[in-house]
Amino acid sequence: MTSEILSVINILTRPFGEGSDQRSQQEALRAALGANRARLLQRLQSDSSLEAVRKLRDEVKLAADWFCSDTEDVTWSFVQECLLLLLTLTRHLTVELERFQQAPPPSAGKLRTPEMAPPLPPDVLSVSQQKTLGAALQFVVSLGLCPYLAPGVGLPLGRRSAFGAVVETLVRREASPPAGRRLLITSRVLLQLAELSSVATLVFTRHLGDVMAALCQLGHQPHRDADRPLSSDECRWCKEALRSLLGKVYQPIVIKELLILQGGPKQSGPRGSSSRAGLGSAPAWLRRLCGQLLSERLMQPNGVQAVVRAVLEGGTGGDSDWRKCDAVARILSACPQQSASAEDYFKLVCPQVVDLLHFQDKQTALQFQRVATRAALSMVQERPGLAQRYLLGPLLSPLQRCTDASSAAGGSEVVVEGSEVVVEESELTRCLEDVFKIWVVGASPSAALLATLEDVLPVVFTLFCFTKQNVCHLRAPCQQILLWFLNHSEPPAALSALRRLSGLQERRNDVAADLQFSAGSDGGVRLVCRQSCSDEDDQLYEKLSGEQWRLESLMQLLAELKDSDLPGDFFLDLLKDLTPCAIAADEEMRKGEEQVDVAAMTLLEAEHRLVGGAERRAQRLALLQVVAVMVECLQHTQLLRKTSQVVDFMVSLLQRACVGLDVSSGSGVGNPVETQTLSLGMGLIATLLSAPQLGAEDYSCMSRLLPHLQMLSLLHPDPMVQELASNLRAVIATHGAYRPEDLAAAGAGQSSRNPETISQTPVSSNSRHAEPSQPSPKGDSDSSNKTFSDWLLEACDPDVPTRAFALRILTQKVQRRDTEAVQAQENLLLLLLENLEHEDPFVYLSAIQGLAVLAESFPDRILDRLLRDFRLSPSLLSSDRERSLETRLKVGEVLMRTSRAMGELAPHLGRPLVGVFLQGTRDPDQSVRASSLSNLGEICQKLDFSLGALAQELSSCLTALIRTEKEAEVRRAAVHVMVLLLRGLSDRTTQVLSEVLLDLYRALKWVVRSDPDEVAVLHAQLALEELDDVMRRFIFPEQKLEKKIVVLS
Repeated sequence: MTSEILSVINILTRPFGEGSDQRSQQEALRAALGANRARLLQRLQSDSSLEAVRKLRDEVKLAADWFCSDTEDVTWSFVQECLLLLLTLTRHLTVELERFQQAPPPSAGKLRTPEMAPPLPPDVLSVSQQKTLGAALQFVVSLGLCPYLAPGVGLPLGRRSAFGAVVETLVRREASPPAGRRLLITSRVLLQLAELSSVATLVFTRHLGDVMAALCQLGHQPHRDADRPLSSDECRWCKEALRSLLGKVYQPIVIKELLILQGGPKQSGPRGSSSRAGLGSAPAWLRRLCGQLLSERLMQPNGVQAVVRAVLEGGTGGDSDWRKCDAVARILSACPQQSASAEDYFKLVCPQVVDLLHFQDKQTALQFQRVATRAALSMVQERPGLAQRYLLGPLLSPLQRCTDASSAAGGSEVVVEGSEVVVEESELTRCLEDVFKIWVVGASPSAALLATLEDVLPVVFTLFCFTKQNVCHLRAPCQQILLWFLNHSEPPAALSALRRLSGLQERRNDVAADLQFSAGSDGGVRLVCRQSCSDEDDQLYEKLSGEQWRLESLMQLLAELKDSDLPGDFFLDLLKDLTPCAIAADEEMRKGEEQVDVAAMTLLEAEHRLVGGAERRAQRLALLQVVAVMVECLQHTQLLRKTSQVVDFMVSLLQRACVGLDVSSGSGVGNPVETQTLSLGMGLIATLLSAPQLGAEDYSCMSRLLPHLQMLSLLHPDPMVQELASNLRAVIATHGAYRPEDLAAAGAGQSSRNPETISQTPVSSNSRHAEPSQPSPKGDSDSSNKTFSDWLLEACDPDVPTRAFALRILTQKVQRRDTEAVQAQENLLLLLLENLEHEDPFVYLSAIQGLAVLAESFPDRILDRLLRDFRLSPSLLSSDRERSLETRLKVGEVLMRTSRAMGELAPHLGRPLVGVFLQGTRDPDQSVRASSLSNLGEICQKLDFSLGALAQELSSCLTALIRTEKEAEVRRAAVHVMVLLLRGLSDRTTQVLSEVLLDLYRALKWVVRSDPDEVAVLHAQLALEELDDVMRRFIFPEQKLEKKIVVLS
């Protein structure tokens, strides 16, 4: 029967022809509506197959108290017939659906197989049937609802289509029933139809806005008592129906329709002048109503998400979407008038704003995060107190719980690996990601945000230090958060934070002593209770190593501040504290020499004296440790970026020197370290003043040095220091008008008076840096006058810098083929071999360099001796047998450098080296085996085609080591030999190693599949990549386009 009812509806909504002008269109439409209605009634009376439809229609008609049979308006008569047929269809489908639901399950003989689809309910319509039903609903809305909406309520028909403009002039409002009654009838019937789900889908997806507009007008439009079209009960029903409708439909769609109903600014220009028709201006009562309903939608559970989806769904991520995000953020941060109080609004909305940060869909997450970030920043700026309580506080609660040891008792009871979990891994991960999105991505620093982040900064730093010790995906967010705070904080606040993080100030809000971070199962971090350690030594070691690691992590963090003055300012701030520390240390030393009458003190006074002294000494040691780590880990170009920072550095240095002059004992003056440091500083000032293009600003900055230079020129015991200080003071005071000719030379002389002094990098006014000078031995001013014998004597000097410098001079003489060096090559060999066993790296590295140059210059005589020492042991009488292994490894380094420098002579000189290195692979010591393999790889790169005779032996050695060697270091070296071999031979691999290439390939594949060492596997993968490139070039040679010119005779 469903098909029959829809066929009758199709008769009523059958298309009609259109006229040529406006008047003929109206007449044709009126005639078509009347003709279709008459044809429908005639068909129902004459066609026996539609008897059941006619009876059901008559029943519906009798029950419809709104049906008016004597109306003179053709359009309303047509609408009434449509409503009757739609109600008929709905009643029939409802009865059939109830019967379908009450039907018993199929019998055992009619059991359905898993492949069969379940039976469709009777209210499911086909595509053509939905099209017919949609056409009827469109006629009902266009003819029975939209024409009776007040101006400004909803979107007018004339702006929707040309057909809508015709309908507006066709409706007769003066005919019975009145317009208000017609609107109520249509709205009631549509809501009655929507009780069936299949019909509700068509009604609300296409005509929700029109139904909402009708209910708003019927229930809320103000009227005079005499002109009120509906009774109070009917108005109340419309209001309740609107509330019910808004609660049933998908909220983003409701919000979008309410925004359309609320209207927009008045549009200028003629109608149809723009392709996108603008929204008309809604009446004041409708705007207020829509605003109230929108506020109610916003303050519902998940209302924030519904508002955001309503505005942003369907966006493409362009500029317009970003503007929408900012607009929605401003809406969320503003408290609506319907809210009882701002506190209640923030309490409801802030958790929903935080939830917007946690979406996983990329496109949705990007827009939602933008809205949440902007909304959070707006809330913090406008209502910092409420935002702190309901937004930032809950967001940072996992980090704040890390500082409270009592949270272990009141928190989670989950136990993982014997430790109680206080903060779960997922909580910490989500918290740090939210902080990163709002603080770092938001990029809108404010005092409230900085203050809130400063409270949890120690916890973030401790977490960052933990992530630096292992692989963790939270390392980058922690680093970015810390860098954001340091970059955007005021310098005093940033310096104070650095002092707390480095341990120079009392730590507040750090991780509780009873808690510690632990690696999570998903690559994150969780907070667990610390397990007690009974061994005091282990506790002390853990504490000291942890403090050292924190300092190193802090320096790595400061190293990331490439374009910031903060590292230099922090360094200078620490240097300023060194001067009072030096004074306090001297005073304590003098008081310690005095006899203190402990018997006259009370026990409390004695304890206070001892504890106070210990605390001051600990503070000084901590300060010195931080300064030492900064100097060791950070480049000087980062510590002293500007001339002003260099001047501040010199002020603190000269201030400490002047303090030493004030001390009556003169301990500071006699200290060689202090004297050397002062000489270095004076040379640096002289270099600064010798730089070109110094301006008035630079001299004004250097004027702070004048008091200290004057004190040095008057009180320092060294006449040279006094003279240089006086000259520097004169140059600064006269702004360069007075400049001694030997100023730069004097400064250089001051900085090189000690053999261990290395001149620092001078900084000019434009932060231009010069190259550091080479170390100079004592008496280097007359080095050009020394003979070869003098250099040989100085190479035996017990002073380390003098000996190392002499060895480098002798090496240079060998490189230049000096006559005396060539004649004394045997003595040089013995001298270099003796220095090879020296403990100082500066000496034995110079000896290694000298032996490599000597072997390169005289390979026939020198290589035999070196190979013998490497194969057996050092042959010197003075050699210590216990250190023979270390010396053999140093000789191996010499042979490796020699192999690299052989060049084209490698095929001639390399055969003995290959034999010795192959023998070294069977040495009992693993270090010698690894060194031999490393040297073997270097020499095999140079042998080219002469390697062919040794290919079989070399392959057997390498494959045997790879498969049988127990030490991972040796296996790595063997695989690395293959890498160097393939890299050196390149395209000649298939020719030189044709007989053993398959064995090498199988050995490499075995390493990739079976070797437990990751480094060996990595080397094998690199070797396979080299082999792959070689074979590709061999099988698919490069096609070269060459142009040949042939001269014909």
